Amino acid sequence: MLRIYLLCLVLLTAGPAFAIKPLANYWARPDTLGLKYQNLTLTTADHAHLAAWLIAPAAGAPSQNTTIVVAGGDSGNMASNIFTAATLARAGYRVLLFDYRGFGHSDAFAINQNYLYYPEFATDTRAALAEARRRSPGQRVGLMGFSMGSLVGSEAAATTRCDFLVTVAYPASPQHVVAHYQRIRPERPVILPAEAATYSQVAPKVNCPWLFISGTEDQATTLADTLAVAKAASPRQHREILPVPGDHQQSMGAFDEEATGPRCLAALRRLLASPMAASKG
Repeated sequence: MLRIYLLCLVLLTAGPAFAIKPLANYWARPDTLGLKYQNLTLTTADHAHLAAWLIAPAAGAPSQNTTIVVAGGDSGNMASNIFTAATLARAGYRVLLFDYRGFGHSDAFAINQNYLYYPEFATDTRAALAEARRRSPGQRVGLMGFSMGSLVGSEAAATTRCDFLVTVAYPASPQHVVAHYQRIRPERPVILPAEAATYSQVAPKVNCPWLFISGTEDQATTLADTLAVAKAASPRQHREILPVPGDHQQSMGAFDEEATGPRCLAALRRLLASPMAASKG
């Protein structure tokens, strides 16, 4: 019953896809789901202060010797990913959730909701990765990004030490995403930051093992675009793709659903068992 209630709150407060809609208040915290955690404050390279939760593996779960930083989507706050964090913690992973600037209890930041994303969110993700690594000596530390979080997360993974990358509903081409939304809702502009002009150069620079989880019916961040990025990788770049049923919004909950959660966890375990990732653990 608690899970259903919280899911309803998530759905009621979340905005439409690709509309930056931060929320200040948390509708749940990790201990709501029985998880042990620490409140943290992260400091970015440009001196922004970010709220974060460091969630311990669930009691009795087999230790995976792995910390996963979760970069959320473009609406809500880090509580939006609390069920995914619970799934990971119960599988033995340590999880770091954080709020971008302007989200949750992080520092204020002026946001135009028509922007697809802000480059500053990649700076925030780098700070979260660095803090997770500092607090996890001897462990693998990687990143799991959702939608906008996978866009800025790939930028962070390309420029910061990252042992593995998982992206869910990955915007392989920000330009394609903008074109899609301009077709279906022409009354509302979607604005790209100047940095988006060179975004196609990011994926080739990600050298850690990378798992793409993509909805088969996703019209915004399409499986075809994801396949193109994976196929363009060099032979030494480890890339895996897991298609899951559903559209963009449905794929975002792939770790939480009974039908797809076990498949996602199995794909994550395979990624971490690859030679490149296993050597870090």
